[in-house]
Amino acid sequence: MARGATHSTPGVRLTSGGARFTVRAPDAEAVHVCLFDPDDRETTRHRLEPRGDGLFVSEIVGVRAGHRYGLRAEGPWEPENGHRFDSSKLLVDPYAIRLDRPFHYDPRLGERDVNTAAIVPKAIIEPPQKPFGGKPRVPAPGGLIYELPVRAFTMLHPDIPEEKRGTLAALTHPAVIDHLKSLHVAAIELMPIAAWIDERHLPPLGLANAWGYNSVTMLALDPRLAPGGIAELRALTTEMHRHGIGVLVDVVFNHTGESDLDGPTLSLRGLGNRNFYAHDPNRPGELVNDTGCGNTLACHRPEVRELVIAAMRHLALQGGVDGFRFDLAPILGRDGTGFSRHADMLAAMHADPALSGRLLVAEPWDIGPGGYQLGNFPDHWREWNDRARDDIRSFWRGDAGKTGDLATRLSGSSDIFGRDGATATRTVNFVAAHDGFPLGDLVTYAGKHNEANGEDNRDGHNENYSWNCGVEGETDDPSIRAARETDATALLATLFASRGTLLLTAGDEFGHSQHGNNNAYAQDNEITWRDWANLDEDRLAHAREWARLRAETPLFTRTDFLVPADGSDNPDQVEWRAPGGEVLEGGAWNDPALPGLVMVLGAPGQRVMLAFNRSYHAVEIVLPDAPSGWHKALGPATGSSLPPRSVSCFKEKPGT
Repeated sequence: MARGATHSTPGVRLTSGGARFTVRAPDAEAVHVCLFDPDDRETTRHRLEPRGDGLFVSEIVGVRAGHRYGLRAEGPWEPENGHRFDSSKLLVDPYAIRLDRPFHYDPRLGERDVNTAAIVPKAIIEPPQKPFGGKPRVPAPGGLIYELPVRAFTMLHPDIPEEKRGTLAALTHPAVIDHLKSLHVAAIELMPIAAWIDERHLPPLGLANAWGYNSVTMLALDPRLAPGGIAELRALTTEMHRHGIGVLVDVVFNHTGESDLDGPTLSLRGLGNRNFYAHDPNRPGELVNDTGCGNTLACHRPEVRELVIAAMRHLALQGGVDGFRFDLAPILGRDGTGFSRHADMLAAMHADPALSGRLLVAEPWDIGPGGYQLGNFPDHWREWNDRARDDIRSFWRGDAGKTGDLATRLSGSSDIFGRDGATATRTVNFVAAHDGFPLGDLVTYAGKHNEANGEDNRDGHNENYSWNCGVEGETDDPSIRAARETDATALLATLFASRGTLLLTAGDEFGHSQHGNNNAYAQDNEITWRDWANLDEDRLAHAREWARLRAETPLFTRTDFLVPADGSDNPDQVEWRAPGGEVLEGGAWNDPALPGLVMVLGAPGQRVMLAFNRSYHAVEIVLPDAPSGWHKALGPATGSSLPPRSVSCFKEKPGT
């Protein structure tokens, strides 16, 4: 039995004589375990005993590790009341830890009274391994998290053997490790690795889900990424830890691939649709859709909380992961009346001894009521900061009145995270992520170009705070290409100069482009696959230099909120200046003629100065008085001249 498990915990546990199956199926009348042979033929069917509280339990003699199984549940078919039991549907155990094949969409999965045994993955029984040892390797609050789509990142990597490309094992290759270390990555953040299914509109378009945000299971990994199951995640974590790098997993605990009422019946829907999914209280047959994906997990219910905590414990204790990033995280904190940072689900994560020391990162928004919750998660969480993303982009695009906003984001966003007396930031700053334009496309496309998604360019965000430097899309014009390179490197430098945890999406450091597609979830092809054969070497070198500078400069990785400079030895003091040397105060922040911003950080004698010039002409900057002067640490500045559209860093020379 797995540590922490009890006889009432759902799942399969090997015994001396067979295996004990425990299934939670609220409102079901009967639950059966169906065993399958290696040729995918059902060999036996066992009816589990009802034990109350929605549990069905039996020990089946003779079952061993490696055996394959599925579930069937009997109960009322009353869609108007939320019940959608259909015993013709073979169901994947929500607590399965390994599957024999990936999910593939088939219309029969959503048709009533159609046996789906031939087209549904079977769970494979495995004994648990010894819990992963050692303390979690949680990235420090000022560290760099590297968002990584496993398949897209490795499919075209020339150094990785072809048979490993697209898998977790590919990430253990020395070439990948070396690349991460060259960027001083504190932790990789794996985009979803749980078993997922394509949205039903994709196969007819010849498309496939490339991101994994349509998962069916929570514990079982997708066999395409991890054909060996959780052992492959464990091996990856072990190798990353050996090199000082943590591992985070992006988890989707807000909806499942069973989609809306016309979607497939694969697991939770067939075991207890009314309990596992949120329904309109006035129309119990109607699903709540706070995700935009057709359904919403009822995270305020104990059945769902039990499953989510079990999944997190499995990934932590068996896979060794150091933390989690939660997709559409406000859904986890909805208690039936609205979002609460004290919701039972969030409290349970914090209270669980296997989880309490691991990093929890929220995407703090969804499309439900009260869905924007930036800054409102518990104090031990970090949060993706879309305000930082948009304000950094807007500043460099040239939008008016953005100098003060940039200063606030560079400082750790105290307007958001300084509430209730907080003294340090919890922000995760980024300028681009998987959702939206990659960094290179921000300076190449003024508008989205999602025609390849088959939705007539209607999908994806319309406002990207992007620009094209004069021509929409790819061009051979050397002046435009140079301008784009300058702007992209300025965006990268600004990110590395900001206070808080940083998020860099894989490929942004070497020029990855999606050709204007800002919603590339359905492009499991060259649109999302990273093109390692055609790296932008200059941009990569620039990113590595800024990563090195940040790692070597403690003032950059501190997370306390900044205070006005007072000449003391406080390392968290700051002075804001115009390039001409004037201290910025009051209305000067909104001067439309202001070409840029100078940030002087730290105590006298140890100061660092960052100079941002967003104008299209060189500007002279006046360096603050310093007994021993200043030296340029990084950037294109020449003497006191700051080139157009650039960022430079100066360090105060130590006294003699």
